[in-house]
Parts: sequence; C-alpha cells; structure tokens
Amino acid sequence: MYPLWLSHFTATSGIGCGLQQTLAALRQHRGGLRPCAFDTVDLATFVGEVAGVDAVQLPAHLADFDCRNNRLALLGLMQDGFAEAVAAASQKYGAQRIGVFIGTSTSGILQTELAYRRRGPVSGALPADFIYGTTHNTFSVADFTRHYFGLTGPAAVVSSACSSSAKVFGSARRMIAAGLIDAAVVGGVDSLCLTTLYGFNSLGLISAQPCRPFDAARDGISIGEAAAFALLERVPEQPDEHAVLLLGVGESSDAYHMSSPHPEGLGAQMAMQDALEMAGLGAADMDYINLHGTATPSNDAAEAKAVAALFGSATPCSSTKGATGHTLGAAGGLEAVICALALQHGLLPGGVNTQRPDPALPLNYLQENLEQPVSYVLSNSFGFGGTNCSLVLGRGRGH
Repeated sequence: MYPLWLSHFTATSGIGCGLQQTLAALRQHRGGLRPCAFDTVDLATFVGEVAGVDAVQLPAHLADFDCRNNRLALLGLMQDGFAEAVAAASQKYGAQRIGVFIGTSTSGILQTELAYRRRGPVSGALPADFIYGTTHNTFSVADFTRHYFGLTGPAAVVSSACSSSAKVFGSARRMIAAGLIDAAVVGGVDSLCLTTLYGFNSLGLISAQPCRPFDAARDGISIGEAAAFALLERVPEQPDEHAVLLLGVGESSDAYHMSSPHPEGLGAQMAMQDALEMAGLGAADMDYINLHGTATPSNDAAEAKAVAALFGSATPCSSTKGATGHTLGAAGGLEAVICALALQHGLLPGGVNTQRPDPALPLNYLQENLEQPVSYVLSNSFGFGGTNCSLVLGRGRGH
C-alpha cells in the first residue's frame, strides 16, 4: 500500500474539545468520566459526556438534520480549523472528488427515543416534526457532513459496532487507490442515548465506577461519546517529519459470537497481522499499541492473548478508554487521533484508572505516561460480532 497523509485531524470527547484540550488531558493523565446524569437515565454508572452539545445550533438550511448526534458532529467539525481545511481541499480537488466515510453505531437514535415520548395519546403516531431519514437513520451523519461541506463525492457510513470508525480508513483507502476520489473526510461520531446505556446494562457489561481497562478487578465499560475526524490525502513528495501517515489497515471478521470475542483473540490477531503486512513492518517496529481495552473481563483477556501472540510482552501499550469511556462507533476515529498526537508529541499515554494491571495478562501495560520518540503506532478497534480493525500510523520522516 502507498501511505496516505492525515493532513488535518481533530477530536472532541469527554476529555476535551479539540486537539489542545485532548493533548492537555492526556499529558495530565486526566480522565473525563463523570457519574451519569444524562437525560432520564437512572443507572449507577459513569459516562464520558461532551459538554455543550445541546447548545450547538445547526445552520438553518440543515435544520432537518437536527439531533444530538449531528450536533456533536458539528461541534467536532468546528475544532482545529478542520472545516477550513476541508473547504480548501474542496477548492483544490473539486467537491465531487472528496469522499465522506463516517463510522457510527447508533447514529441519531436518541431522536427516535425522544419522539416516542411525544406519540399521539390516541393514535400512537409519532410527532409530525420527527424526520427519521435525516436524524435516526444510520446514513444521517455522513449525509449531514457532506451537505455541511457541500461535497458531492461518494459518501457512506460504516456501522460495524465498535470497529466502525477504524474501518472507514480502509473504505477511504480503497476509494483513493481505485482513483475514484483524491481525498476523504473520515471519522466517527456516536452520542449518548438510552438504547446503549440500558442495552449494555442489560448485558451486564457496564461498571458502577469509572472503567479500569486491564485491571485485575475490571468489571465493565463506561460509555462515552465523541466526534473525531481526519482529512486523508495522498502523501506530498517531501512530507514534514511531523506528518502523520496511514501506513496499514487490517480488517477481519471472526464471527465467533454476537457479543463475545473469540477467547484466543483469533480475529484480532489476524487484523493486527494484516495491518503490519500492509505497512511493510514487523511487530518489533511498533513503539506503542493503543489497545481496544474496553475493561470487560473477556474482551481484555482475549485482546491480551492476541497481542502477546504477535508482539510478546515488551511493546508499551494502554487503553485510553479509562479517560474517554468507550465511545462505541466513534472509538476507532478518536483513538486514531490520539495515536496521531502520540506520534507528533512523543507521548505514550498511560491508562487512566487502572490500579493493578491483571498479572494473568502478559502485557507491558502503561499506568503512567512515557515521553520518548515515537515512529510507529498500532490502534486496535474490535466490535461485537467479531468485526475487527487495526490501523498502523507512522511519522512522515523516512516515507
């Protein structure tokens, strides 16, 4: 594979809006999980809620798209000069030559939840102002994004559970390689809603305290929300040494179980191996692994086995979900941006909340930050149903 350049990127989550706040939280080893006070939810759990989402107003001509998920998307797009960068790319390449590929798991389902509270008392009809197609519909967030930017190239949403916004990097890569587009807006947006909070609770998967990935006493996830985006372009002839490049994408589907991972992490190992092979790198080349690390007993154990089988026990690794919560369909995009920051700033983020790494899991799990030069990183995103994706990112020097 020829590399692709993340010419611009941004992230908004419970630890901050934009790169500056995100980097500051990582450097301060500070988490963003708070006791859940979202909407009418009555659960003893912690969430990574983004402040100010409800105050965001969509442009008048896009009012039909109004829902929490698209408001969160817009809040994310407003950070770090990202919107201006996409506008410049549109001028450079043409609006029809830029694709939009967004990952989400539940899209705007909260809008439907709210609409059901306002059903007609006799007819049961949903309110007339509820527009499923531009709010709840899975495609809504990509449709909103392309309309916001005035882009007319290919647009698609990937909804493969928690690997969704990692897999969009692969979708964009294939489109660019095929010559169908010259650049792509990729990313992930998932917002808090009752479906995921009560749904994961019904599965017995949420923790009553801030989640503790890979801790010996880990007991479940903390749900978060996020919007993360990157602009992918071909690599310039002389990339800056701080340029972040997409070097490899590995995807697999082990289909072991609807909600449990393969106990040996078979699909996860395949995805990591394929990402390394595409990048032309070996396991020893990786300076850091951003683990999927959901903090459930089975997920972390399976991932640890897969990582150990491929990398041994020396490679520094951590899960940043202890800080952000599990942002579900946005996790892959958010953690790719965190990895890009790690590359640019020589920062390996220690896992927040993890007090005693599980001695049964043979990993070099970072509890505290490390500052050192970073050349290559691997980011893992593994979803329900055994849908797995790993990304290899590297710095521009030497490519």
